[in-house]
Amino acid sequence: MSKDREQVWDEWRDLVNMAPQELDDWLDTDESKSVGDTEDGESTGHKSGRRIVKIKRTNKDDLSDDQWSHMGKVVGYIKRHTSQGGPDEDVETSAWRYSLMNWGHDPLKEDG
Repeated sequence: MSKDREQVWDEWRDLVNMAPQELDDWLDTDESKSVGDTEDGESTGHKSGRRIVKIKRTNKDDLSDDQWSHMGKVVGYIKRHTSQGGPDEDVETSAWRYSLMNWGHDPLKEDG
């Protein structure tokens, strides 16, 4: 059973809590590039982050089927990794947080 687009949209808006420029700036850091599985020199999460920036800069009505599919993948990734919980210490500089940030979610950001 797949989610409908409105459900994906609502979860996306709740979970992807980094603004496009904030995520773009993050992706330029060494910390961002230091985590994840590497394929052709760039991790899956880092590639995803670049796609997320483009999606966030696209009007909802203009999103392609491929973008909607990626949004669902992003939501699933963030839900899985946040449910595992982060490290007990040094969360701010943890690979767990850095990886989530590559996917557009900063677990240290306040809700709201």
